[in-house]
Amino acid sequence: MSIRKLVATLLTINVMQFIIGLAIWIGVGSAILGEVNIYIFLSMGLMLFSSLITILGLYFASHYKNVNLEESIQNLEELNTTLRAQRHDYLNHFQVIYGLMELKEYEEAKKYLDPVFKDIMKVSKALKTAQPAVNALLQAKLEVAEKNSIDLYLEVRSDLKDIAIEPWNLCKVLANIIDNGITALSELDKERNLYIEIGENKDDYTFQIYNNGPQIPENQLEEIFKQGVTTKKEQGHGMGLYIVAKILREAGGSVEAASNANKTCFTVTVPKKDV
Repeated sequence: MSIRKLVATLLTINVMQFIIGLAIWIGVGSAILGEVNIYIFLSMGLMLFSSLITILGLYFASHYKNVNLEESIQNLEELNTTLRAQRHDYLNHFQVIYGLMELKEYEEAKKYLDPVFKDIMKVSKALKTAQPAVNALLQAKLEVAEKNSIDLYLEVRSDLKDIAIEPWNLCKVLANIIDNGITALSELDKERNLYIEIGENKDDYTFQIYNNGPQIPENQLEEIFKQGVTTKKEQGHGMGLYIVAKILREAGGSVEAASNANKTCFTVTVPKKDV
């Protein structure tokens, strides 16, 4: 049985149990209250409460997963659109470059080719893993960084083929950390650099995401993965890194943060599957 079917089955069973139990509790509870031990009556109430908590937990877990899947699908659609647009433009670019070469306008041809080559390389850098959702996410963040005048340097030294975490959860982890870096860098007036390095060792996959943004104070660094803690000035933050730590903990991985005046770095470790 798939995880989706199992969750649906558990949700159905608990909903039925809650409805039947509630009907019994309300319908005949008052009649039996004086005839049976009060603890039996309270036990029924506790059972109903337990069923309700289970229903809410399963619902929000399913909803959370669906949100992550929708984000991954959207990123994949955007990547597909980018690739189709590039393919459509290739012929026109080659025709222009060929014409300039025929006219011996070599310097003009180079100037024309530079931005085209950068655009091609930007997509190529994001297509190096065996996880389409991760590739799409990296491509999306490359574009976001560019819009915010941030130089994003991406180095992929692993295909992530045997990573022991669901793709949508990995995307949630990476997206939260990358977005935090982009937000921090957006406050700078100087050069803005964001680095993403993906590698592996014998047992784990490693992700290093670092930037030259403002230093995170040491007292905040120690608490940054706790619920409700944030370094952002705006209200309503403080869940992103808590969710990151929670997802990685459940996957058997870890996340660490270090920050000084020159560099703020998040290091993520995710184990490989047992093969």
